Amino acid sequence: MVQKIRHQFLLAKPVSDKLIELAGKRGVTKSDILAQALGYWLDRKGVSELDERFGRRLDRLADSLDRLVRDSHIELETLALFIRYELAIHPPLAETDHAGRAAGSMRFEAFLNQVARQVGKGRRTLEGGEAQ
Repeated sequence: MVQKIRHQFLLAKPVSDKLIELAGKRGVTKSDILAQALGYWLDRKGVSELDERFGRRLDRLADSLDRLVRDSHIELETLALFIRYELAIHPPLAETDHAGRAAGSMRFEAFLNQVARQVGKGRRTLEGGEAQ
């Protein structure tokens, strides 16, 4: 059995009248009504405090993740379209075209170095090259 502690408090007349009316039903006491109502209020207040403390932060994190997912899809689609375009306009090099393959390797190496520099400095080409 749950231990019960006696409390004494005042209620405004309209609230008291409603309490008396509800407690007039068979098998319902004022104490039961008040205990249940206070329990609901305290439970709801606890949830509200958690929402206040963490809700906004979690909403911001969810928004950030949504933007990251959207940006990743845009980047992947852009890369896929670029690769398809490049493959469509440039014929493959012959196995014996050593000069062409060497030039391609040099261009690819320069590209990788440029990407490394941009990422290392925190720059983004599409954002004017300024750090985020």
